[in-house]
Amino acid sequence: MSRGVVFLFATILDFAAKNRLPAMYTAPVWVESGGLMSYAPDILGNWRRAAYFVDKILKGAKPADIPVEQPTKFELVINLKAAKQIGLTIPPNVLARADKVIK
Repeated sequence: MSRGVVFLFATILDFAAKNRLPAMYTAPVWVESGGLMSYAPDILGNWRRAAYFVDKILKGAKPADIPVEQPTKFELVINLKAAKQIGLTIPPNVLARADKVIK
């Protein structure tokens, strides 16, 4: 990650925290860095699926003949420290649906 991206990343997280904004992000890395929550496709699962397509192409399949797929597995990650910092209570039914809760 470049310095510019890291700076932007930190600036957005700080802005959300200082203004008590319940922000939701597009990747778990944001939540692991202090963001409130993310809901995003399972990146590891997507990479595994990409390997499946590479295998098919290397075995002679035409890329144009391979159907486009959408992600089918998504992950909800919640950071309870960030929720507490902005005075937000996450309902138990939402926590129960989370794939990962950072305490």
